[in-house]
Amino acid sequence: MKRRIALLALTLLAAAFMAACGGGGEEGKELRRVTLMLDWTPNTNHTGIYVAKEKGWYAEEGLDVQIVEPAEAGVTQVVGAGQADFGISFQEMVIPAREQGVPVVSIAAIIQHNTSSLASLAERNIVRPRDLEGKTYGGFGGALEREIISRLVACDGGDPSKVKFVEVGNVDYLVGMDRGDYDVVWIFDGWEGIRFTEIEKRKMNFIRFIDHTDCIPDWYTPLIITNERMIADQPDVVRAFMRATARGYQFAIDHPAEAADILLKAVPELDPQLVKLSAEFLAKKYTEPGRPWGLQDEKVWVDFERFLRQAKLTSEAVDVSKAYTNEFLPRE
Repeated sequence: MKRRIALLALTLLAAAFMAACGGGGEEGKELRRVTLMLDWTPNTNHTGIYVAKEKGWYAEEGLDVQIVEPAEAGVTQVVGAGQADFGISFQEMVIPAREQGVPVVSIAAIIQHNTSSLASLAERNIVRPRDLEGKTYGGFGGALEREIISRLVACDGGDPSKVKFVEVGNVDYLVGMDRGDYDVVWIFDGWEGIRFTEIEKRKMNFIRFIDHTDCIPDWYTPLIITNERMIADQPDVVRAFMRATARGYQFAIDHPAEAADILLKAVPELDPQLVKLSAEFLAKKYTEPGRPWGLQDEKVWVDFERFLRQAKLTSEAVDVSKAYTNEFLPRE
């Protein structure tokens, strides 16, 4: 779900990049047109955005939000270059981008904790990280994947060199696991995890990353980004966007079934059963009781930046105080 290889939505982008202002609000009020680029095709991670748009909350803030699918260049680069005003990205992309001088800034964590897992068919008997010895991991081949899995296996007393890594791309993981092409894959509990167990009714084992923060850091994935120029030149627009967006996600927390219906109305090709189950799952994951949606902790940024550097996934220290801000979250 998080994969970032969807084609550029040309017609939507053309509409998004026309004029800085366009369309009329209530009583002829002009709306400020802004673009939000998704990280992948629309899914339940984006529910709060679709809720805010459908409910007219962006319009109430004077905004005409154009939602577009990702460009091949990558959301982080497009937003950093100012070719989109906002985007959905990930902490593992923002920190390396900052190291390279891309002026992106995270302005909200969509989900409070990592909801990734390593999933395998129950018959493979992979119940803990060291069970990956002698098994094959199927993934996209990224350095972060290899580092996370190696750390987990080593931390559990296993030998990471005994794990085989193969690149499989964007495929139906269940088909590959059934054929024996690979034994384990990296999935997201709120989407593939639900599809495997609740829709496909398969018996699965999961090694959940959040259960192993003694070995690997927690990190924000996904999050909402903008760029330094938007923050400097149009802070009122950023603040208005976040007021409506936070309102949308709070609605998704409080009313997941209705929020799912709103997403399905906007994107009818999605599987209704999966969307409804995923919305219920994420309603409990967007934030924690007593904590406002979107809030980011310095420790999570510091720990994950250090992890990337120690793993040689980045080479220079990144000042995380400039990589994220809570400034634009609504204050009660």
